Amino acid sequence: MASVHESLYFNPMMTNGVVHANVFGIKDWVTPYKMALLVLLSELGRAGAQLGLLERRRLNRLLLPLLQGPDMPLSRLLKAIEESCSHLASSVHIRLKLMAEGELKDMEQFFDDLSDSFTGTEPEVHKTSVVGLFLRHMILAYNKLSFSQVYKLYTALQQYFQNDEKKNGIDESDMELTNTEELEGKMEKEELDVPLREEEISCSGPLSQKQAEYFLSQQASLLKNNETKALTPASLQKELNNLLKFNPDFAEAHYLSYLNSLRVQDVFSSTHSLLHYFDRLILTGAESKSNGDEGYGRSLRYAALNLAALHCRFGHYQQAELALQEAIRIAQESNDHVCLQHCLSWLYILEQKIFDSCVLLEHSVNKSLHFGLPYLASLGIQSLVQQRAFAGKAANKLMDALKDSDLLHWKHSLSELIDISIAQKTAIWRLYGRSTMALQQAQTLLSMNSLEAVNVGVQQNNTESFAVVLCHLAELHAEQGYFAAASEILKHLKERFPPNSQHAQLWMLFDQKIQFERAMNDGRYHIADSLVAGITALNSIEGVYRKAIVLKAQNQMSEAHKLLQKLLIHCQKIKNTEMVISVLLSIAELYWRSSCHTIALPVLLQALALSREYSLQYLASETVLNLAFSQLILGIPEQALNILHTAIEPVLAHGAVLDKGCAMFLVAKCQVASAASYTPQKKIEALESAILNLNEAKTYFAKVDSKEQLRDVLYFQARLFHTLGKTHERNKCAMLFRQLHQELPAHGVPLINAFK
Repeated sequence: MASVHESLYFNPMMTNGVVHANVFGIKDWVTPYKMALLVLLSELGRAGAQLGLLERRRLNRLLLPLLQGPDMPLSRLLKAIEESCSHLASSVHIRLKLMAEGELKDMEQFFDDLSDSFTGTEPEVHKTSVVGLFLRHMILAYNKLSFSQVYKLYTALQQYFQNDEKKNGIDESDMELTNTEELEGKMEKEELDVPLREEEISCSGPLSQKQAEYFLSQQASLLKNNETKALTPASLQKELNNLLKFNPDFAEAHYLSYLNSLRVQDVFSSTHSLLHYFDRLILTGAESKSNGDEGYGRSLRYAALNLAALHCRFGHYQQAELALQEAIRIAQESNDHVCLQHCLSWLYILEQKIFDSCVLLEHSVNKSLHFGLPYLASLGIQSLVQQRAFAGKAANKLMDALKDSDLLHWKHSLSELIDISIAQKTAIWRLYGRSTMALQQAQTLLSMNSLEAVNVGVQQNNTESFAVVLCHLAELHAEQGYFAAASEILKHLKERFPPNSQHAQLWMLFDQKIQFERAMNDGRYHIADSLVAGITALNSIEGVYRKAIVLKAQNQMSEAHKLLQKLLIHCQKIKNTEMVISVLLSIAELYWRSSCHTIALPVLLQALALSREYSLQYLASETVLNLAFSQLILGIPEQALNILHTAIEPVLAHGAVLDKGCAMFLVAKCQVASAASYTPQKKIEALESAILNLNEAKTYFAKVDSKEQLRDVLYFQARLFHTLGKTHERNKCAMLFRQLHQELPAHGVPLINAFK
């Protein structure tokens, strides 16, 4: 890749034992490591038929990463060869030793003999093959060296070999000082430590064009698909700085530096690198060569578009809008419809921060399909589905729209969008309260194979879609009381998405929420209160809501009410309907605890109307349960039982274990209250039925370790057993109640005034 500052690197130079001419001016140059590869290829040609089919296959698979990758120490190279063919590794070592300990003419003779590989009617190597091109590049680069450069190369080869000999000598002396068990432990440790990314990828000297391109493509692919296997942000930036030191105008390196800065949320560095990337595209003329006279303008408009995307990512919406307007203006002047479609998509993203704009989105989808941009069209459909889901559209219509987008994905093999679509379906089913369907979609994505080729050990499942699905899966397991399984999923998330990765905030929030729910169930409100700060840092709305829940549990009613009222106004303003309904239910519970039962009814009816309007079935069922509890308090348990039968089915089918327990507890309360007007025989049957429901509720509460609810159930059961004259069962429940009551003292709130 030619540089505009080519004259700076015209004079041959020597850096860290690497003899090279103009950086990126030629395809390659000779290094001691590449001479070792040439020896390997020479010995491979000599071995010929002596190699078995399996050994040859292993060596062929090994050659490509060795040729494309950066230089590595001789010991690591020989170890890699030895794993494929042990006797070939010893032959390479002997040949290098003879050359390094011999004379300069031995190295010259070696390069002269390399040309024989292309001669004859059936040459050992074809000129146009990967190996053939490498050999020709090396021979050409060697022939261009002056005598002084040849001598420096030979000196570098001797140093390269001697460094390996010194290392082996140190290792041998260490072996003599250790016993057999320590040696075995050391060997096992070395085998475990083989894939050291920092040592394998990093290189202190300049890279050739192919090595640099391979390094950049490898790291970019890892950042996209498996960030944990990429170099750390500091190490990667160090390598990029080293690469740019030898070629400041290498545009792709600036772009990878931009991606690396985004990992650590560095606004200044990411903006700096992005602007340098487009500046270098214009300066090197790369764009004008591939796009004719439009190259310069194309770089400018896409630079403005990327700058708008960058500002939008960091929440700088005013700067993003200005950059987007600039991109639109340049694209309109150049009549670039593709760029305009990208601008329209980003315009929708910016506009939705202010108001809902379905018109822009529908127009974007239609235009993208017209200009043959399936990726943009699919993203538009996904955004439209998400917006319609929040607007309360029916689930069947949304799934039909996603089915249409899936057809685009499979037709054009857009595997990344397939993952996003399945994650979207999981989130929609969770929004509508269908946990079984959400679980099915999550399992579908986790068990699905990627359509993309797996390169350099990349797992194609470390994307945001998988993070979202795994978080939902952890929450679903926690809701059903499987806390150990949820912890395992979260542990896996922490390993796959470390705290410094861009998707780590997802599992951090879910982890805090699960810990909060466990602390609340266990009655440890001080621990729950300490977790509120962490939740607020990740999601302010969730944090404020949970702070109100803690205050309510601690009987600080006025503070909780003030906080919930402020949160309600804010959520209504930003149209967060799901949270609005949850806040209304919490406010209604505050009114119950304050004995204002009639005031709670309009609040619950408002929540019910909202949940039905926005098709939030599970929240609607939960609201109906709260209404049934209100009717029970107001003295009409028969009516409460009637509406309970209509609402309890979705809760038992898709609800959390705690909600199931609360629902069965409420049914038992209504049965006992209704039995007061029954005949003695019917009353006994009703009370026995209530005891069975209480047993089921007790099982649910025990599963999530909800001690307060267990205490209430045991108290209620003891009273019922006493009424039925079952002394032994009554005493057993009373003993268990006493144990829990001593552990969790009551707060002075009557038992009947609490639904959850």
